[in-house]
Amino acid sequence: MIFNLRPLIESDYEDILLGWWKSWRFPAPPKDFLPDNGTGGIMVLDGDTPVCAGFLYTTNSKVIWVDWIVSSIEYKDKDKRKDALTLLLSTLTNIAKNTGAEYTYALVKNKSLINAYTSLGYTSGDSYQKELIKKL
Repeated sequence: MIFNLRPLIESDYEDILLGWWKSWRFPAPPKDFLPDNGTGGIMVLDGDTPVCAGFLYTTNSKVIWVDWIVSSIEYKDKDKRKDALTLLLSTLTNIAKNTGAEYTYALVKNKSLINAYTSLGYTSGDSYQKELIKKL
């Protein structure tokens, strides 16, 4: 399966990602919560059709956070969506490695995403009980 990859662009947040999070009934993160104000990630496309996207948070350590993975619920071919998600996670992980990170980190609740991460060699850490965020 051949997909296209491209960096996220300014309009993706409003035009694509917000709709995807809404379709999955998942609260969208505020744009300014995302890396580079919503452009710090990758989009996977099937031809010109956006399939999935995700983000990379850099840190002041050897850890890069790979997260906010989301896909189009309208993209009906589940096998191709799975392949696109695997490509996305693999690409984000490789970018992290190529920037000198020693570890990647992800907070994941969705079973399909957990399986996608573990298929790429991610291992489970401790089970967290509650995600806590405070807007300053």
